[in-house]
Amino acid sequence: MQRSPGELTDFLQPERLTAVVDVGANPIDGDPPYKALLQRRLCRLTGFDPFPDVLNPLNASKSDLETYLPFAVGDGGRQTLRLCRGMGFASLLQPDPVALMHFPQFSELGQVVREIALDTRRLDDIAEIQAMDFLKIDIQGSELSVFEHGRGRLAQAVAVQTEVSFIPLYRNQPVFGEIDLALRGLGFVPHTFAAINRKMILPMTPPHPAAAFNQLVEADAVYVRDFTKPDAMSSEQLKHLAIVAHYCYGSFDLAVNCIHHLVRRGAVAADTGGRYLTFVQNTRPAT
Repeated sequence: MQRSPGELTDFLQPERLTAVVDVGANPIDGDPPYKALLQRRLCRLTGFDPFPDVLNPLNASKSDLETYLPFAVGDGGRQTLRLCRGMGFASLLQPDPVALMHFPQFSELGQVVREIALDTRRLDDIAEIQAMDFLKIDIQGSELSVFEHGRGRLAQAVAVQTEVSFIPLYRNQPVFGEIDLALRGLGFVPHTFAAINRKMILPMTPPHPAAAFNQLVEADAVYVRDFTKPDAMSSEQLKHLAIVAHYCYGSFDLAVNCIHHLVRRGAVAADTGGRYLTFVQNTRPAT
């Protein structure tokens, strides 16, 4: 297995590269959280998006560690994909015009311009996924359906980054509380928010001096396998959780926690904790 020199993986020696799955691989919101893992050749990525306009450029620039497939992931049934004026509004759910009208430009961006019937695939049924340690998912309201039909894969995963909604912009869209309960039921706990999307409530519009942007609309929430129950994780899971924590979120404390339990089990060298802290001190950018 090829690894970059001087990496956390040199201390942990996992059996394989960290397996990342990205459902909704369109990089519309910027770099994905696993970018550092890919750059260091520490992960294998399997990404999904049903849009050729998204997949073609991804495939044109991918490395040998990346695979992109034109599947819509869901409940395994036939669904209707609704394309909207705003690319980021495309969803298997119907936009809710009443909710959209409360935020600037959302009514226009959420207007459906085309509908496409397509077959979805259950996460548990996709043979191309050989392993899944880290799931990143952003599919505009259908995340809960993927979780409900991906329990087998999620039982082995150690981290999930998912979009959650506080104000449902689509009809029958599960909100944050439902996502939270589902992931907790699968053995995950909230860890951090990778991004928080706040919007101004209409009819106030900028540049009014009293304008504010406090209303929570959506966020990218990061869940990790419950670190308070380490005995429920295998040593390999602890290793991949430490890797994701370190490279994707800078969660050095979580990585140290994983290493602590690995040392206690004799799964890594006794001095790994100290070596890791020195590694962090020497590699962390100055602030």
